[in-house]
Amino acid sequence: MVKADVLTTRLAEDRARVDRYLEALFSQRQPVDVRLDDAMRHGLLVGGKRLRPILVYTAGRALGAKESELDAPAAAIELIHAYSLVHDDLPAMDDDDLRRGQPTVHRAFDEATAILAGDALQTLAFEVLATSSSTRLASLVGTLAQATGRDGMAAGQALDLAAVGSFPDLQSLETMHRHKTGALIRAAVRLGGLVAVDENDPRLAALDAYAAAIGLAFQVHDDVLDVTGDTQTLGKMSGADAARDKPTYPALLGLDGAKAKANALIDEALQALAPLGDSAQTLAGLARYMIERDH
Repeated sequence: MVKADVLTTRLAEDRARVDRYLEALFSQRQPVDVRLDDAMRHGLLVGGKRLRPILVYTAGRALGAKESELDAPAAAIELIHAYSLVHDDLPAMDDDDLRRGQPTVHRAFDEATAILAGDALQTLAFEVLATSSSTRLASLVGTLAQATGRDGMAAGQALDLAAVGSFPDLQSLETMHRHKTGALIRAAVRLGGLVAVDENDPRLAALDAYAAAIGLAFQVHDDVLDVTGDTQTLGKMSGADAARDKPTYPALLGLDGAKAKANALIDEALQALAPLGDSAQTLAGLARYMIERDH
């Protein structure tokens, strides 16, 4: 596994790279409506660990892709993630006031502007992805669309809203989170892989198994942090899940059980990387990093 200091440096470089790309999307064009652009920038550029773009870069490099070929998919997945957070924070959804240590978009602006900003971030993602020169552009677009819509994140959000105040079993909770959180993480890894290799390359299946495991581990860890973290560290209100009567892994498994579940999923992810050999060292390090650092 890659050394911690090397991993930290690599993640910082990837984060800076995608941030430059995202900033250029706004600085290099004249806005039609300044308030809308400001709201989009607030939802996208104010904070964020950029985990999903980092996964695009890391998976792509593991299979031999050039960084310049990964910029558009990396930016596209972060635009989708940002849109999802803007809408998730709305009063009709989770009604959050704080995101990444800053007022949520509907609080910093207004609800209508937040809805439009989320819509515009989502469509900008596909505009950006369309600039890719990949011969597998259709597969890239299909991967992102499927992960975002009724078979992915949107379905997970619907299941999440329906689960408030209920007591689902572990399998139902996993189904919800494999869509709500896991779908975009799996898409990020697949996008990076698809830049490098064809759809029938067996290494993509290994990457998908890895991504499915870390996607669920990420959510389990997020549930744990909601119990153990504080608002300043998390950048959002701690204890929010319990306050909304939302089902969580600590509620079903206990805090220690949830931590054990996250660790078991990381072990599963590392095993899935075996076919990639030494080229997957950074992916392996990133898996452990995800549940050892606040995100």
